[in-house]
Amino acid sequence: MGKEFAAGLFIFRRISSQIEYLLLKASYGTHWTPPKGHLDPGETDFEAALRETKEEAGYSPEDLKIYKEHSYELNYVVKTRGGRPDEVSDKRVTYWLAELRDPEKKPQLSDEHVELKWLQKDEAVALAGFADYAGMMKKFHEIIMEKLN
Repeated sequence: MGKEFAAGLFIFRRISSQIEYLLLKASYGTHWTPPKGHLDPGETDFEAALRETKEEAGYSPEDLKIYKEHSYELNYVVKTRGGRPDEVSDKRVTYWLAELRDPEKKPQLSDEHVELKWLQKDEAVALAGFADYAGMMKKFHEIIMEKLN
């Protein structure tokens, strides 16, 4: 079994007194996630998170306040990319919490995604539909409400 590594930014914005989270719908399949992607050779997780966010959502580091001290790691099993249908890999995805500085700045989707949504916590958890995403959302939402407000 192989090992895959990916990284991204868990982006939120403040609209009035509401906190909303960015989810992107992949052009393949039906899943919704924050911007993320596989590491390029020689790239750190954090460098990949910045690059993938720029590529997939159009946001540069200048558009975001990145809370590098707040990260979350997801580990799960996926079908191997380009492999046989029965081949699987362990996958690790590291996300960092990031706030959009201008809450009105629109994302620019790449061809890897077909739709985007800004959603409040419960709606985002329901749309993503993964238990590990719900755990990450809970942790990051608590940080926002307790430390960043």
